[in-house]
Amino acid sequence: MTATSAPDVLCIGQPRLTSGLDRMPRVGADAFGSVFGKLTRRGLPELIAMAQQVDLRGRGGAAFPVARKLAAVVRSASARGKRPVVLVNAAEGEPGSAKDLMLLLRTPYLVLGGAVVVANALRASEVVVAVTDEVMASSVRAALRRAPELRRLIQVVTVPRRFVTGEGGALVNAVNGRAALPPGRKVRASDSGVGGQPTLLSNAETFAQLAVLAMLGAAGYASVGIPGEPGTLLLTVGGSSDRPAVVEVPSGLPLGYALDLCGSSACDGVLVGGYHGRWLPAETAYDVPVSRAGLEAAGGTLGAGVVLPLGPGTCPIGEVARVAAYLAGESSGQCGPCKLGLPGVARSLAAVASGSGGLEALDAARRTAAAVRGRGACGHPDGVFRFVQSALTVFTDDIAAHLFRGGCGRPVRGVLPVPAANGDQRLALDWTRCQGHGLCAHVVPELIQLDEQGYPVPLAMPVPPWLERDARRAVEMCPALALRLASAAPVADERGQPARGLPASGRGQLSLRAGGRQRDGDLMVTEEWIADLTDASGRLRAIRD
Repeated sequence: MTATSAPDVLCIGQPRLTSGLDRMPRVGADAFGSVFGKLTRRGLPELIAMAQQVDLRGRGGAAFPVARKLAAVVRSASARGKRPVVLVNAAEGEPGSAKDLMLLLRTPYLVLGGAVVVANALRASEVVVAVTDEVMASSVRAALRRAPELRRLIQVVTVPRRFVTGEGGALVNAVNGRAALPPGRKVRASDSGVGGQPTLLSNAETFAQLAVLAMLGAAGYASVGIPGEPGTLLLTVGGSSDRPAVVEVPSGLPLGYALDLCGSSACDGVLVGGYHGRWLPAETAYDVPVSRAGLEAAGGTLGAGVVLPLGPGTCPIGEVARVAAYLAGESSGQCGPCKLGLPGVARSLAAVASGSGGLEALDAARRTAAAVRGRGACGHPDGVFRFVQSALTVFTDDIAAHLFRGGCGRPVRGVLPVPAANGDQRLALDWTRCQGHGLCAHVVPELIQLDEQGYPVPLAMPVPPWLERDARRAVEMCPALALRLASAAPVADERGQPARGLPASGRGQLSLRAGGRQRDGDLMVTEEWIADLTDASGRLRAIRD
């Protein structure tokens, strides 16, 4: 049985979404009322008015106003004469994020309750919870077994785990049984989503926030946080942190409080907003208010609440190059900026990190990243641009060391999480056979370029699905039989342990802890654990080591 290490949960100030988790491992059906109180049913006009009054935004990264989304679904459903669907996006393809995982494993009724509040207000035909992990799915199904009134309305769908799966169009495609890829043209879920019906699609945390809003009312909800963006937020703090955790904070709190609570070392910089976010200098990051406006004013972005500090023990540009290669491989391959531009960015950054590229490689990384912005079929190229360009701005000292001294002297420890590549394939060269024909670079230029001597240089990334056919063709056409497809092993850190990150499929052995080590007392979640907590007696049993 695959086990999942449930993220640590911390809180600064009065807990809301994390209420009860300081004294119980899971807020079950019987405990929900005593922890949160009664979940209040709200009519549609009232719910829209409350969401508008507190300016509630989606928590998946785009920060779209919830009130506008509700109104759009109502208009579409009325115009088409169809009942809407509510879709809970818990795909969480961002490797550094664990807040949706935490919510569905440890307080699932808060997410489900918020979805039901919305479904009742919209008179929706069903609620669909989309997850990428079987343990998350089992947690939700266990919650539904204890609540028959929810089971009649809610279904759980498991979708492929990829970075782009959480994009709205890709998620709708996956739920509808198609490939989990962005549609390539703008199709609003509010117009045509699950089964072609008008669909209210939002992130799992957003529905938890809606449940809190329904219970507290607008005034109660706004009693915490700053006036312009009231309430609390969930941050996933990882990277070079001694105690990585999901942290609930009131809006407006300086980010340094959360970093200090997690024992974070951030002398080089802090990534805010995940791999589509931006890097901030450490001195800026500690004082920046945790809010959309505060982070944007400092040059960052809130995104999905991912916070990844980099400490002194790892090579910053090497970490950035690893993530850039991962993001290039996670492309859908539906447009030129992704198919050619992102591998080019990754290749240039790898050359800078290795010390072999010089100023030409640095300039190529800047130019290529800028060239993909605003030209993709989805937001993926724009997100990679933000990640790369901000890194090149913040890590200037480290880049200078690589350009002029060949390196910074620090190893790449895998502090930034990248899913392990077990089972994936990479192009590999047998240098005892290679004669520098260069044919492979013409067949699959996205993955192979030629160096100054005309020899192939494969990009250090798994072959993405959309390039598998060309990669096999390059192998078959190699005159010297020097090229092959080899299974990719996870990158090891300096201790020989796998670099931190989530598995490519599922979340077996998810660990946000430093070096991937499990500490005494870590909560390991299995399907048996979930069933044990939600048995017919309704009593929480002790967790056995």
